[in-house]
Amino acid sequence: MAENERNDITMVPSGSGSNGQAASSQQETQQTFQAREQSIMADEAAQGAAPNGAPMTEQPMHGQPVAAPSPTTADVQQQRQQMQQAQQAVAVCPYCGAANEREALFCGSCGRPLRTATCPHCGAAMDPDADFCEQCHSYVKQDTCSFCGSYIGPNDVFCPTCGSPKDGIVCPVCNTLNNFSFCKQCGQPLTQNAKAMMEELKFNPQYRELMRLTEEYHKLKSQQPYTSEKEKARMELSEDIRVRALSLLMKDKGVENPVVEKGVESEKSTEQLNKEKEALLKQLTDLLDNMQMPQTASPAHARNYAMACKPMGVRTGWVCNYKHAVHSSPCACGKPQLGGKWIVLGKG
Repeated sequence: MAENERNDITMVPSGSGSNGQAASSQQETQQTFQAREQSIMADEAAQGAAPNGAPMTEQPMHGQPVAAPSPTTADVQQQRQQMQQAQQAVAVCPYCGAANEREALFCGSCGRPLRTATCPHCGAAMDPDADFCEQCHSYVKQDTCSFCGSYIGPNDVFCPTCGSPKDGIVCPVCNTLNNFSFCKQCGQPLTQNAKAMMEELKFNPQYRELMRLTEEYHKLKSQQPYTSEKEKARMELSEDIRVRALSLLMKDKGVENPVVEKGVESEKSTEQLNKEKEALLKQLTDLLDNMQMPQTASPAHARNYAMACKPMGVRTGWVCNYKHAVHSSPCACGKPQLGGKWIVLGKG
């Protein structure tokens, strides 16, 4: 290419014109040749030409962008697989679009649930694995018995396994309609399975200790404290009169040595009673922490066991492992099978 360019340069004959003109023309020709040669070398360098006549690789024209090679089918498939794996590795929030860990239940950015279903009763968004809508407080698994967890057909009115009615049971104590084996209002066992579970728990050492502490707390709550020494003396006099009156009545009925049970204790001040109550509540709290329920496969079994272990007569709440929220009981939790524990609220 360079030789052809050099041959194209017009040479002025030495014999034409004067010697000055020939010298000047020859100088101009030499300068033109050098300038053209430098331009050619610059173009060759820009185009990637190899020195000494070595073969050059095909390069785009000077100043033109290099075109990217067309992707092959294998490249496209590989990119798709990489994108799918990246999407599967994270859970994208349907509300704000933030990326979360795949096992996460709630978005770390906006706090909303990552996987949602729709409640058939109120239309609220809920976890697809939950059997209870915490928005409208309705049981949503129509193919699963809410009392025992067994399969129940669409035309079944009663559960074929436990015999419980599909529409629920009315508590005989407080007249509350319930979809679970224990009354959500008063804790009364409503099914034979619930009563059998409570009988079985009586052989559990932790359960027996729970009942003992609860009974002691009830006795403390029934005691009337005195507010002054004068009131204490009056209460003791009233107790003495009660014992003598009952003894006379028992003697009239033929009892030779009547024994009258002691009435409500009245030897403690308000401060003493409050201290004893707080000490018992502390023991109850520690015991309930040790009795917290682990994960289980069946939501029905989880609710039944937790309700059977509820300390009656004490203000309690259920802290679930699903949302770490405080419910009135596990009956109000959408996924009690994840476990949880009872806690004492306030001062009982």
